[in-house]
Amino acid sequence: MKFKAICENHLYSKAYSKGKRAVTSALAVYVLPDYAAGRLARSHPEKKVMNRIGLTTSTKLGGAVVRSRCRRILREGLRALEKEKELKKGFLIVIAARSAAVTKKSDGIKRELDVAFTKLGMFKN
Repeated sequence: MKFKAICENHLYSKAYSKGKRAVTSALAVYVLPDYAAGRLARSHPEKKVMNRIGLTTSTKLGGAVVRSRCRRILREGLRALEKEKELKKGFLIVIAARSAAVTKKSDGIKRELDVAFTKLGMFKN
């Protein structure tokens, strides 16, 4: 499943400053309600509200190859988690990788995301 990406820098800044945050050893997750969700749902072919996802990896993690691998693992961990549990819709979600994420596999990242989203109350009951 493809994710709808956050494309504007000001949305990342808003999520960092005003969003709720959950930090684990490998990643930090920021969640903010998306006020454009209704407008985006009307333009969506299936008229569904969805989350917009942003992944950030700092140059502190390593070179371009390491950062790209880290983003791929974050995406795969998020996909695996969404197959098991359903997330609430209509949010901006920014996932920032920390230095421990470089050595993790996708199942470890999935567990970290599960802990972070549980702290934030993002799962549907």
